[in-house]
Amino acid sequence: MKLWDKGFSTDKKIDHFTVGNDRELDLVLAKYDVIASKAHAKMLGKVGLLSEDEAKELVKALDEIAKDIEKGKFAIEDDFEDMHSKIEFMLTEKLGDTGKKIHSARSRNDQVLVAMQLFLRDELTEIKDQVKELFDLLMKLADKHKNVLLPGYTHLQIAMPSSFGLWFSAYAESLIDDLYFVQAAYKAADQNPLGSAAGYGSSFPIDRSFTTAEMEFSTLKYNVVAAQMGRGKVEKATAFGISSVAATLSKMAMDICLYMSQNFNFISFPNELTTGSSIMPHKKNPDVFELIRAKCNKIQAVPNQLIMIMNNLPSGYHRDLQLVKEVIVPALQDMHACLEMMTFSLKEIKVNKAILEDPKYDYLFSVDTLNELVKSGMPFRDAYKTMGKAIENGNFKPKRDIEHTHEGSLGNLCLKQIKEKMEKSLDS
Repeated sequence: MKLWDKGFSTDKKIDHFTVGNDRELDLVLAKYDVIASKAHAKMLGKVGLLSEDEAKELVKALDEIAKDIEKGKFAIEDDFEDMHSKIEFMLTEKLGDTGKKIHSARSRNDQVLVAMQLFLRDELTEIKDQVKELFDLLMKLADKHKNVLLPGYTHLQIAMPSSFGLWFSAYAESLIDDLYFVQAAYKAADQNPLGSAAGYGSSFPIDRSFTTAEMEFSTLKYNVVAAQMGRGKVEKATAFGISSVAATLSKMAMDICLYMSQNFNFISFPNELTTGSSIMPHKKNPDVFELIRAKCNKIQAVPNQLIMIMNNLPSGYHRDLQLVKEVIVPALQDMHACLEMMTFSLKEIKVNKAILEDPKYDYLFSVDTLNELVKSGMPFRDAYKTMGKAIENGNFKPKRDIEHTHEGSLGNLCLKQIKEKMEKSLDS
């Protein structure tokens, strides 16, 4: 069954190629097509295109379909092109001609648009919640380990003293920046496109403000052509949002993989969070973090994938846009999994409290030792040369009792201010 069926069949090869994996992906989106269909049915009743009884029957039947979806009983067989055709078939099977009336004043185009935007709103909300959970954990770890020093690196060379407090809270504050992108994507998704039909509106006297309120969109995508042009654009905004989160997770996963190695030995995890080798019995591998790194790097490629699908398309609908779905849906699933596993694993992290006792880290304190010369009155350039000669001649004696007091330094983490910044971000 096809919504565009005019009484003749297309070649099976054409069907297979054009449908692709839509049936599988639509199982994720079917819930949202039902939500939009309920709003549409109520609106049709309001404007008189359906009787009051017909609208109520449709809503009741859609509620029953929603229950099937929730229980995992909803399927899209090969006889159906997509979720839209299956849902309309179920309505028609149950309600007869009333079921056939549900498609009045809408197109499959705006059905896909509104279902996807409802889906993306929920997904982005869940990602915000997951990011906040990870943020809270990182801030807790930063406070717990704020006095444990950690080598800082530049160019992968020993540089200056850092701390686990700095390290954990650095990633926490980075997540706030990521949420700015997620929030922007949410705003783009939170606009009702239903009623744009095939992209040029309808001659029926529909009430788009009603469906906007019914589905709790913040606003309407007013121009019907602009609504159609939003297909792919909202997904791209979402992709930029999650790719920003993914960049932060990927970098932290890389740090963790380094810090877990025997060469660093900064952190460790319980055996049950690591994996082994088939031939090397001593191995405790960071597979979880390696996969987070790889999956998050894949996610960072998603914006470019969407750009290449949509680039230079003229206004109006084009079948190219179908492929947007198969890019963004798995990316969101990977994003949820990576956030979940990062939070789950970091709860069990163990930090090495004696890292800097190793004399190879003495040079971490060269800058602090140099600064003491400056504070005693020596010009910085002269102090720099004096310290350089001492290091070169093997006469360097590190000043380990360091004192960093400015905002954001290891002695003044500003955790309260970072928490306040996060709250403002979530409230915006």
